[in-house]
Amino acid sequence: MASRVNGLKGKVLTLDTMNPCVRRVEYAVRGPIVQRALELEQELRQGVKKPFTEVIRANIGDAHAMGQRPITFFRQVLALCVYPNLLGSPDFPEDAKKRAERILQACGGHSLGAYSISSGIQPFREDVAQYIERRDGGIPADPNNIFLSTGASDAIVTVLKLLVAGEGRARTGVLIPIPQYPLYSAALAELDAVQVDYYLDEERAWALDIAELRRALCQARDRCCPRVLCVINPGNPTGQVQTRECIEAVIRFAFEEGLFLMADEVYQDNVYAEGSQFHSFKKVLMEMGPPYATQQELASFHSVSKGYMGECGFRGGYVEVVNMDAEVQKQMGKLMSVRLCPPVPGQALVDMVERQEVLAELAAKAKLTEQVFNEAPGIRCNPVQGAMYSFPRVQLPLKAVQRAQELGLAPDMFFCLSLLEETGICVVPGSGFGQQEGTYHFRMTILPPMEKLRLLLEKLRHFYAKFTRDYS
Repeated sequence: MASRVNGLKGKVLTLDTMNPCVRRVEYAVRGPIVQRALELEQELRQGVKKPFTEVIRANIGDAHAMGQRPITFFRQVLALCVYPNLLGSPDFPEDAKKRAERILQACGGHSLGAYSISSGIQPFREDVAQYIERRDGGIPADPNNIFLSTGASDAIVTVLKLLVAGEGRARTGVLIPIPQYPLYSAALAELDAVQVDYYLDEERAWALDIAELRRALCQARDRCCPRVLCVINPGNPTGQVQTRECIEAVIRFAFEEGLFLMADEVYQDNVYAEGSQFHSFKKVLMEMGPPYATQQELASFHSVSKGYMGECGFRGGYVEVVNMDAEVQKQMGKLMSVRLCPPVPGQALVDMVERQEVLAELAAKAKLTEQVFNEAPGIRCNPVQGAMYSFPRVQLPLKAVQRAQELGLAPDMFFCLSLLEETGICVVPGSGFGQQEGTYHFRMTILPPMEKLRLLLEKLRHFYAKFTRDYS
């Protein structure tokens, strides 16, 4: 009953009557300090003298607000999707138009303004599955295990909702790293779950220590039922990148202790330190083989807000679930359907997430191509700085040149034909592109999948050595 004070009807919703879980929620990256920052900005605009001239908001990982430029291609595609009349405009490149048309084909009524199915547009989820597969070196990803979401945050909260149950000492406990990203503490407060802190080791560059995980777990068992282990890798706010050994140890720990693993991997593209490398939990889990690969439950999260995209405002993300109970997975779909669907422009951006991955992979292939060729005596390959081809120079023995002339062929054409005949490798002779008189080249694309490329390069190198022997 709403109370009456001095004849005035009291409010139904007050701090005392509101949901106490919501009152416990705190979210530091947008907390009181940010409110104050906004006030100070306002005061500066009004001409109030301060010892500074601008507020620099370094409180939140908002790349574009901090001056990172949007990637032109993504914005072109989105512009075309939002206003398809622009598809006829000469101001947009053909690849952007193609991509936009493909996205619009997948949308209801060919419009970004239509609802999608709750788990996200099917062709987009297929593209994300391909992206994950490429990222993980060919380990398959099933589009049916991928749910697109409103940023990674929404997917994280959805998975936590499924996991939180029980009363009193049977209440779900969730292990989170300290320091943590405050989404976790906020979500756990809202869901009335039990937050179980495990501390990262600052002395060891914020390393995750299994002994510390075990301590946190054992202490928590007195007051709750720990069922979930959250890991943020690369770390936020701590910035550490976990080693492969550490990830394996975490997976074994989760498996032995019966914990559901949540891997927040939204910074996977932001790895800078020499010797550091991102390993996805999914990849490591699968490479560990049974029983881990077949039984350990995992949800891993990614987003377009970070990495090289930095498109925070579009709220695009996804979760991939591994080894989740099939019936629970249906319940997850149901839970998402209550919110209808993630923003479709955000879904379109998630669909484009693989583009940069392709570039990163090409960079690695370029490096490999250069290395392998330059290890072969008689082949000289410049660094492949861009595009998708290498154009190595080959020394051809005099006898081979003479034989080519007898056959009425350019020497490098003769070499490429022999290569094709003997190895099935098809490359293009340099004479087709023009080259300095007396030099011989061939052009080879670096596009094959990494393992195939490695094999191809080795074969080519061996063939060249044999060819040189045969004609010397």
